[in-house]
Order: sequence, then C-alpha cells, then structure tokens
Amino acid sequence: MDSNLRAKASPNYSGRLTRHNSLESFQNHHLPPLRTDVDRSYPMALDEKANKFESMASTPTLEAQEEGKGGGKGSGNNHGVGHDHDGGVDIYDPNRPKLGPKQRLHHLTWAWFTLPMSTGGLSLLIYAQPHQFPGLRAMGTVVYAINIVIYLSLLALMVARFVIHSGDMSKSLKHPREALFVPTLFLATATVITSSDRYAIPKNDVGLVWAVQGAFWAYVAVTLVLAIGQYSYIFAAHSYGLQTMMPTWILPIFPIMLSGTIASVIAETQPAAAAMSILVAGLSCQGLGFAVAVLMYAHMVGRLMQSGLPNREHRPGLFMCVGPPAFTALAIIGMAKGIPASANQDHLGMPVDLTTIRTLALISAIFLWSLSLWWFGIAVVAVVQAVPKYFHLGWWAMVFPNTGFVLATIAIGKELDNEGVLWFATGLSICLLGMYLFVLFCNIKAVITQDIMYPGRDEDVEDH
Repeated sequence: MDSNLRAKASPNYSGRLTRHNSLESFQNHHLPPLRTDVDRSYPMALDEKANKFESMASTPTLEAQEEGKGGGKGSGNNHGVGHDHDGGVDIYDPNRPKLGPKQRLHHLTWAWFTLPMSTGGLSLLIYAQPHQFPGLRAMGTVVYAINIVIYLSLLALMVARFVIHSGDMSKSLKHPREALFVPTLFLATATVITSSDRYAIPKNDVGLVWAVQGAFWAYVAVTLVLAIGQYSYIFAAHSYGLQTMMPTWILPIFPIMLSGTIASVIAETQPAAAAMSILVAGLSCQGLGFAVAVLMYAHMVGRLMQSGLPNREHRPGLFMCVGPPAFTALAIIGMAKGIPASANQDHLGMPVDLTTIRTLALISAIFLWSLSLWWFGIAVVAVVQAVPKYFHLGWWAMVFPNTGFVLATIAIGKELDNEGVLWFATGLSICLLGMYLFVLFCNIKAVITQDIMYPGRDEDVEDH
C-alpha cells in the first residue's frame, strides 16, 4: 500500500485509517472547531457481540475557542447555546450556532444525488404501474420534469461548492465516507436517461433515438472507469475494518450495474442491430455489477454475524442491499423482452428460441427477487427495532432500492399474468409513495432547521 497515502491517515476508534475533515466554515465565522464525543443517548447493542464490535455514531461538538469566551451557557456570542461538560457546543442542540448559505454550501455532499435518484425512480414506477387510471401518466410526467429540475439544480450547486470552497472537490473524492456517495451522481443520471426514454423521446424520432443510444454507450464507458478507478483508489488509500462494513461499499459498482436496466428500457425503441449490441453490453454490465455485489454481501453477512446490526442512525442504509438483486431481476426480464423478433434468424447469430430465453429470464428473476425480499425483510426489522433519531441523506436508501424491488415485482407479475402479484405490487407502490413523501418532508425540514448541511451532520465526517 502506498506509504505516502498511509502517512496522511490516522486511526479512529474502529481501527480504520481515515482522513481528517476540514472545518473552514466554522473557522471563517470564528466558531470553535469540531470535536467528537460518544452520544450516550444512542441505544447500546442488545447483546455482547454488539457491545464489543458495534461502531457507535458520535455526537460532534464545538470546543470553546478561548477559555472564558463563549465557554459557558449564556456568555458572549453563544448566548443560549447548550454546552457539554467540557465546554463544547453540542451540534445537536437546537440553539447551536447558525451558518450562512456560503458556509452551508461547504457541506453539500455527493449524497444529495440520492434525492434525484429516488425521484427519477418514482417517475419510472408511475409509468410501469399495472393498474393505470386517467391522469396517472400526466402525474408521472410532472414528477419526471421536477426530477430534471432537481438534478440540474444539484449539479449547479455542486459546481458552486467546488468553485467557492477551493479544494473541496479533491477532498470529497478522497474522503473515506463521502467519496462512496460519488456514484449516486451516475445513478441519478441513469434514472434521467431511462425516464427520458419513457416520457420525452418520441419513438418515431430517429435523431432522438440515436441520442439515447449515444447516451447509453457514454454511460457504460464512464461508469466502467468509475467502477475500476474508485475501487482501485479505495484499495490503495483506505483501510476499512470488516466489522464496520456498510452497504455503501457496494455503491461504486452500482452505476455500471444499472447499464443493464437502461438497456432493458431503451432496447425496444432501437433498430434491431443496435438493440442486440445494447442488450449484450447491458447483460455484461449487469452481470459484473451483481457479481461484485454478491462478493460484498459475503462481507455484509459476516459483519452482521460478528458485530451485529449497525448503529440505529445508519440502519436505513441496509435497504441498499435490496437493490442489486431487484434491479438485476428487472433488467433480465426487460432485456429478454427487448430482443428483436428477428434475432432468432441466423444472420444475427441467435438461432435460439426466444420463448426459451424469456422463460429462463423469468425463472432467474424470481430467484433473484426472493433474495431481494430477504434483504428487504432484514432491513425493515432492523429499522423498526431501533428507529433513527436524526435525519441523514442515507434515509433515501428506503426509497430508491425499494423502487427496483417494486418494479421487479411488477415485471414478474406481468410475465406470469397474475393479478394477485400485480395487486401486491400496486400495494407496494402506494407504500413506497408514502415513504418517498415522508423522507422528502424530513429532508426539507432538516435543511430548514440546519440539521444537515452543517458541520458534523453530513457525509463529509466519519461518524461510524
């Protein structure tokens, strides 16, 4: 491992080597620096193994800048701000210091792209509903348009962050926690491509059809570089303890895996020869992504067996494990259906009965769907057992991966032509819509109350 990279890291309580976080926003306002103390309000693990290994989330606090100045409650500029026993300001205190827009922009992390990921997934779910009613597609179109606005706005804000706060881009790409959320940008891009094909691309517009094809191949190339490059950097620059494994470790491979999902959506609108190339590439990428996810599952189960469930604040992240098998099930059904009718002719090199291919795809999808269901149940029990107290952008994991689960259920129900399965999927869709609205409300509230985009409260600090 590169000794220079190791020299820049320091061990934390879990045995990992992590980089220190900068707090320019507080220094600019002459506020004290961030410090962490264990939040004793967090529940302890329910058994001995968790007491030994569970990584506890911490409560960052602001130490007094000068002894006797702002160090006591009601003194100086920190009037009414709660302090801990060491004189630090608890950043979870409602009366903590407030920051201006420029300082808060410093903490706009890559994890914000989980919002357009989930919104784009919702638009696709509306389009795929098995029981349509008048106005539903119009609602989906509105959600699609809103998602485009959110996506472009976040891109602009991220650029503003990197311009205003020099060095933030490099730090965010190297940070042991925030960097794992960089792939959410590409996941959000995948939802934009697929939903655009559903809602905005006329099937008879040759130019736009070719534009979608170009977007697909560009996406495949970029996400392949991401999957190889980011994992290579992680292997060289960071050391994570397996007892601290979280599903975010899967994120760098997730974008390339969604190439299969994109292929399953756009193949039916492409010319036969182009469609076959897209489907073969999509299947290859889907296989790569799911295979790496399975390798990560082994570590995840090992961590759960040895160290117990994660801290309550990060348990919603377990829903990320629902995504890979669900989206793979959805993709293989879609890709099997997207094979052109002429593909069984010799000149295309596919002298195989398409009915057999679609049957095998359905069988495989049901197999994968059951794995997704198991992870869904594990995550639900974990979250219900210890409900998170503070909002994190990781709560969006309760939406986007589950969107894939519902979409896979719909696809299986349609292939089986089973109304019971389709009505079950409709019920799941209603629940998912409720969860989306709940997380969206909590997200907006957290922004207004400065519970996020605040030092120590975002993915730019290691708290687990």
